[in-house]
Amino acid sequence: MAQRAHWGSRMGFILAAAGSAVGLGNIWKFPYITGENGGGIFVLIYLVCIVVIGLPIMMGEIFIGRTAQNSPVGAFRALSKPGSPWLGVGWLGVACAFVILSYYSVVAGWALHYIYLSIKGGFTGMDADTVGGVFNDLFADKTLNIFWHVLFMVMTVGIVIGGIQKGVERWARILMPLLFIMMIALLIQAMRMDGFKQAVSFLFTPNTENFRWGPATLEALGHAFFTLSLGMGAMITYGSYLKSDDDLVTTSITVGVLDTVIALMACLVLFPIIFTFGMEPGAGPGLVFVSLPIAFGQMTGGAIWSLLFFGLLTFAALTSAISLLEVAVSYFIDERGWSRPFSTLFCGLIILFLGIPSALSGGTDLFGSKMVNLTEKVLGEGNGKNWFDSFDYLATNWMLPLGGLGIALFVAWRVGGQAREQGFKAGTKFGKLYWGWVFLLRYIVPLGVVAVFLYSIGVIDFAE
Repeated sequence: MAQRAHWGSRMGFILAAAGSAVGLGNIWKFPYITGENGGGIFVLIYLVCIVVIGLPIMMGEIFIGRTAQNSPVGAFRALSKPGSPWLGVGWLGVACAFVILSYYSVVAGWALHYIYLSIKGGFTGMDADTVGGVFNDLFADKTLNIFWHVLFMVMTVGIVIGGIQKGVERWARILMPLLFIMMIALLIQAMRMDGFKQAVSFLFTPNTENFRWGPATLEALGHAFFTLSLGMGAMITYGSYLKSDDDLVTTSITVGVLDTVIALMACLVLFPIIFTFGMEPGAGPGLVFVSLPIAFGQMTGGAIWSLLFFGLLTFAALTSAISLLEVAVSYFIDERGWSRPFSTLFCGLIILFLGIPSALSGGTDLFGSKMVNLTEKVLGEGNGKNWFDSFDYLATNWMLPLGGLGIALFVAWRVGGQAREQGFKAGTKFGKLYWGWVFLLRYIVPLGVVAVFLYSIGVIDFAE
């Protein structure tokens, strides 16, 4: 067997892992769920959830990968035994990579299309209805969706095929600094806007008036879990390219901090624009693709800022897509002995074709409205889902929570205590945190993940 590749440096791993965590969830989802849930109090709860749920699972994933020096399936086999039921958690991670990237690349394609629109002149002169129509037309256009989906997958494959140091790490060193530079440029522009002070107050002042504690807390808990790329095998895979004495505690905390900072910076970019132009922060999923373009259309130099923002969104999507594809590719390299070029092209083509139904979900065919009608018969009226929504629901509400729960239970209860303690303390100055980490993984994390899981599938409900 060929010698396993490793990161060229600790910073290379941190940038790659941060790139995996920083994605559409930070720049698209976090701002709109913060806006929907009242701002500051939601941010505070979210930060607590990152510390007590997100970071312990991330450390667990990196521990598994670094200890076994293998991709998810092989890692669980190495730390348990051949044929163990725990291998199912590894298989789930590989399956997640295929499912999530197939529709994630479609959303990334929308960002690419908005870059194209920005280059053409942006949204100057468009009213709200016109901008909303732009997105609706895009969602329904089969040719455009497939074109951008294919282009984004070609970009992702082109990076992953280069390997760990010359592909993933090299591009992480390019994309992540560029992402930060673009974010800072947008933030400077936002600080000059009339709505910046209001945005800061909204984001950092805890206001419990009319706050729905139950749903908002579980929303924060779920997003804290998902934003760090947990439960999908990405951190196990990236951790497997670390050396045995690399510090998993410090690197995990650094990645978590970078991910959180980007999410908060995204809010400080978006909300000043929203408040300056008299829009609602709780605009929902349309905040980025509808509300922001309306504001860009009214701003001086709006086309430039639009180009910068959607470029930022594309970079963030690309860094996450790289990690998802690497999970799938590493499986075939480790388990089947395939070469990296062949594994990458094979996985890329499978994901590309698997994503075509998601790209067609805005139409009236089998993958669009007809599938909505079909799923309504199973899920009930008003709950129908097209192919895109179904894959998103499957991954977000079932696969990721189960994967995260499996990782927490495996590390806390299945891995031998001596091996776990030695692995946690190797190369770190924060060995005293070990028993706190184990306690969180054994008791707090499972309760949190199960609560999110039950809420997301409708078992737990709250009165309005």
